[in-house]
Amino acid sequence: MTDSEFLALAESTLDNIESAMEQVAEDTDVDIECSRSGNVLQIEFADNGTKIIVNSQAPMKEMWIAARSGGFHYRRVDNRWINTRDGSEFYEALSTMASEQAGIPLTLRDAG
Repeated sequence: MTDSEFLALAESTLDNIESAMEQVAEDTDVDIECSRSGNVLQIEFADNGTKIIVNSQAPMKEMWIAARSGGFHYRRVDNRWINTRDGSEFYEALSTMASEQAGIPLTLRDAG
């Protein structure tokens, strides 16, 4: 994957997550605020003050998640973001983390 391909994919991934979280906020009683600065997306769960930070790391061509449950790195493998340590899939893991912090089941999917 070239640098420009990674940057486009990372941008698309962050856009997808932000849109999904905004939809959750509209469809449920969960107060979620998203803010974005460059390659960093901050998702705040206002009801309990917790946050999830998702960002791209261009030098390593990885997506990173920092959540209450820890920090995780994902690399693109077979058109999916895969955890570099345990092999879990990015959107499944993010759904679990967001569900825990939101207090309701949430399912996020790759829009691509």
